[in-house]
Amino acid sequence: MNRLQAEIEQAFDGASITDLDSKLKQVYRHLETGSVRVAEKQDGQWVVNEWVRKAILLSFSKFPPVLMNDGVTHYLDRIPPRFRDATQEEFARLGTRVTPGSVVRSGAYLGRDTVIMPGFINVGAWVGDGTMVDTWATVGSCAQIGKHVHLSGGVGIGGVLEPMQATPTIIEDHCFIGARSEIVEGVIVGTGAVIGMGVFIGQSTPIYDRASGEITYGRVPDYSVVVGGSLPRGDYNLNAAIIVKTVDERTRAKTGVTELLRGLS
Repeated sequence: MNRLQAEIEQAFDGASITDLDSKLKQVYRHLETGSVRVAEKQDGQWVVNEWVRKAILLSFSKFPPVLMNDGVTHYLDRIPPRFRDATQEEFARLGTRVTPGSVVRSGAYLGRDTVIMPGFINVGAWVGDGTMVDTWATVGSCAQIGKHVHLSGGVGIGGVLEPMQATPTIIEDHCFIGARSEIVEGVIVGTGAVIGMGVFIGQSTPIYDRASGEITYGRVPDYSVVVGGSLPRGDYNLNAAIIVKTVDERTRAKTGVTELLRGLS
């Protein structure tokens, strides 16, 4: 793996690497099996494996366009769908369910017991064990979705490939993201958080904790219950994410999402 990493980094810097196409395909296989990922948690902090993202960027220029046909129409893309030629035995081995209308691009990882409804999962994404990606939800390039997460209908999880130092959008384990919510620009949603319907959070979105009055940016704390709202800015209000309560791990495990979002006053 160290040699593969070195060759990818050399190629990204312009060096001529023998059989680069094969090496890029090897990275894609590692991404799909989960043996490498774009970002991973080390000592409590998320660390980006930049060489993996460099390999994805290289593939956009090195992989030739491929003509594809789904029986209805044709497509032309450099990154084909991951399950273009999959068999039932492969799905059984992976332990995942991918429903009609779903698009999972090559280089995306799906954990066991995942359910993918019609939607889109982009290259470099990671979807952890037991996670539901509900109808018309999108998981952007390199986004990291933890285990036992529910992405509700129409949720958008932003992708990122450049700039290289940018952290992907990350949803940690046991989170619930409500319908039509958007989490983008490398925002991290901490473990066990509940995001209500229609909440939009980017790096510039104030995250207001009504209990403490503190405003933060870029990360939703663990086990927060968040709804959409606004904060005054002079003569007008701006979009904000409001932490209405925080629950401990035991309460989150025992309490349904509906109960957590009740009684917010």
